[in-house]
Amino acid sequence: MAVKNLRRLRRGERRQQTDSGFPSTPTDVVEAVPIDDNDPLFTFLLATGGPIEVERINLESPALSEIRAQGVQLIVPLIAQGDLIGTLNLGRRLSDQPYSTDDRKLLAGLAGQVAPAIRVAQLVRQQEAEAKERERIDQELRVASLIQQTLLPKELPRLTGWDIEAYYQSARAVGGDFYDFIPLSGDRIGLVIGDVTDKGVPAALVMATTRTTLRGVAAHTDDPGEVLFRANNSLIPEIPPAMFVTCLYGVLNTETGELVYANAGHNLPYVRTASGVTELRARGMPLGLLPDMNYEVLTARVELGETMLLTSDGIVEAHSTDGEMFGFPRLQKLVAGHEGGPDLISAILDELHRFQGFDSEQEDDVTMVTVRRLSSALESATAFGDEPSSIARFTFPSASGNERKAMDAVADVAQGLGFAGERLERLKTAVSEATMNAIEHGNKGDPALLVEIDLLANAQKLLVRIRDQGGGKPIGAPVVPDIEAKLAGEQSPRGWGLFLIEQMVDAMRTSVDGHHHVIELEMSRGGN
Repeated sequence: MAVKNLRRLRRGERRQQTDSGFPSTPTDVVEAVPIDDNDPLFTFLLATGGPIEVERINLESPALSEIRAQGVQLIVPLIAQGDLIGTLNLGRRLSDQPYSTDDRKLLAGLAGQVAPAIRVAQLVRQQEAEAKERERIDQELRVASLIQQTLLPKELPRLTGWDIEAYYQSARAVGGDFYDFIPLSGDRIGLVIGDVTDKGVPAALVMATTRTTLRGVAAHTDDPGEVLFRANNSLIPEIPPAMFVTCLYGVLNTETGELVYANAGHNLPYVRTASGVTELRARGMPLGLLPDMNYEVLTARVELGETMLLTSDGIVEAHSTDGEMFGFPRLQKLVAGHEGGPDLISAILDELHRFQGFDSEQEDDVTMVTVRRLSSALESATAFGDEPSSIARFTFPSASGNERKAMDAVADVAQGLGFAGERLERLKTAVSEATMNAIEHGNKGDPALLVEIDLLANAQKLLVRIRDQGGGKPIGAPVVPDIEAKLAGEQSPRGWGLFLIEQMVDAMRTSVDGHHHVIELEMSRGGN
């Protein structure tokens, strides 16, 4: 800490005579002298605590030498809460009279009052500066978060014969994970998942640059290895030192199930098949490290009924309270033991939360994408068995207005199953109301939290499962609205929404676990 004089007098400045005998003639002007906290004079003044004549100080001190050179005769320490926050340095009086005992008493009393006031002023200024800095950082994070949310896919692809879902949760306000779906010519789509080292604003900006670069290159070449080669060379001059990007890029033919892919040091994709789990291996260095790197290109095929899982390392590198790592073997075993499909992400998240502890802080960004090839090209109603099968999945951020998007998405599927007229409108009303409840009450309107909607059907019925991320607190029971009781303050409108939903569908069921509220709506496919 550098301590400076807090007061000096200009030559010719006059003070009023005081009853205590404070000198009426001014002193010579002296300049402020910084005193480092490792200077012996700092410790000496802190120990002395009161006015001291310079000639009585016998120390080897750089600050003291400068003070003497300026002709300072008296130093008054300013001490607040045991800390030396400054000094009053007085030169010789123009009358050449020495400082009296009364002078020193008055100066000591003045210092005792001034030092706390100065300390408070310093703290106020420090708090104001810190508040401005926090506001600046918060503003940067808001901007970076907005950029990131804008660049992540707003909707998942709806492809005939395929079910795609995704999950993303950053460990901080802004993360470095990303995923993308790039429309390509013919029956093809580009699949991207990546992870930028580091977190926060720099990672978000690198993520945005990488995404834009990959999209630009993918528009000019069908070769995933060439895409990563060009993206790597483009990123090297742009990426900050000690940062790099792991990334997997694949081109999926939605007609044949063929996947052509290349990997820039990212986690291996898993394909869950009837006989177990297959790892899709391909060699390649992360993007942004070395120029002119080549990337191995391999081909795989996703068969009917199989599910491909893409993840970031936030899952396998998570730790339990005992320090154990989640690890690849645990993830692979979990995938192998699951039937795949729309519930795989939820199953992985549930296991991850159990492993870490439900109250533990998230260590790293968690991103997952599942790509499932349906067991038939359309999985149409005629192909349904007795047990309902998954036919569609949607996710929506918890933002006002998304309840209408959810309603329209479900309605599109329901119309394909024969719903029309009044029953379709009733289903739409129920889905809109349930989604709004999930957004407002379950996820508290946090756009980072998703509302997940699964549609399952068989030849007899359609099931719509709406799940939020606010589990733990029970869902209230439906309440029959009583307007008079409400006006009299005897009834809360809480539960009216569930009552409305229940009246719109054939059956409604609710459930809660440690992380989710689930509302299941059932509608018969007959009786339109």
